[in-house]
Amino acid sequence: MPDDITHPERDDTPDESRRVRLRRTFDEDAELYDRARPGYPPGLYDDLAGLAGAGPGSHVLEVGCGTGQATVPLAERGCRITAVEAGPEMAAVARRNLAGVAAVEVVTAEFESWPLPAEPFDAVVSATAFHWIDPAVRVAKAADALRPGGALAVVRTQHVMGGTEEFFVEVQRCYERFDPDTPPLLRPPAAAEIDGSDHAEEVARSGRFGPTVFRRHEWDLTYTTSEYLELLRTYSGTRALPEAAGNGLLECVANLIDGRYGGRVTKRYLVELGVSHRR
Repeated sequence: MPDDITHPERDDTPDESRRVRLRRTFDEDAELYDRARPGYPPGLYDDLAGLAGAGPGSHVLEVGCGTGQATVPLAERGCRITAVEAGPEMAAVARRNLAGVAAVEVVTAEFESWPLPAEPFDAVVSATAFHWIDPAVRVAKAADALRPGGALAVVRTQHVMGGTEEFFVEVQRCYERFDPDTPPLLRPPAAAEIDGSDHAEEVARSGRFGPTVFRRHEWDLTYTTSEYLELLRTYSGTRALPEAAGNGLLECVANLIDGRYGGRVTKRYLVELGVSHRR
């Protein structure tokens, strides 16, 4: 169950009512998601191995694998993976991307109701998906899935200040025109303003884990106009707009990129890993 990357045009961190509704949109076009969504910087997997033990021979439970953006690199590093994905179309693409990898099983199920296997896991990994899981369940069930000392590793991705900065200021006019829920004057935060404390506090409240350790990677990706529009069409906030508003938004964004930015913009991501070990 993949995540919407939080981005400056619209804050897609869901409250409880939106979470249930919006998370269903990802399965509507799994092929587009697989083609358009970025993966993760290589250094993240070094951190997962060093901090969470997600390396050769480790038994990993991945929560919300999407089409396998993180699953494939983890499998290539020798992890034995059970990947749980709620969307049947997303899970089908993940199985295709992992065809021939015997050490990976993709399960189509909602994590909240999926029965945990008897064998505990060395690590529970969730890459840009954890906040779509019911907050009343996610941390406690992750702890139940782990052996003592096992690691909960949560990756969160956010668009931050950087890249083609002026574009992300100007594009707000498109969102304010076509999406009435857009907050006025929304801007991407600086990476230094994001500290992960909300996640660390949630994990600490469970009483099941030790302190959370963070690693952060800033990552610039450049998109052509068509590539950026494909990316936007994978965001649940965009997909949830009425058809006319969604088309108008995409046309407005395309005209801005082509007319003012030479058909190419750069987006800066902050990829934040939080690792907590079960007591």
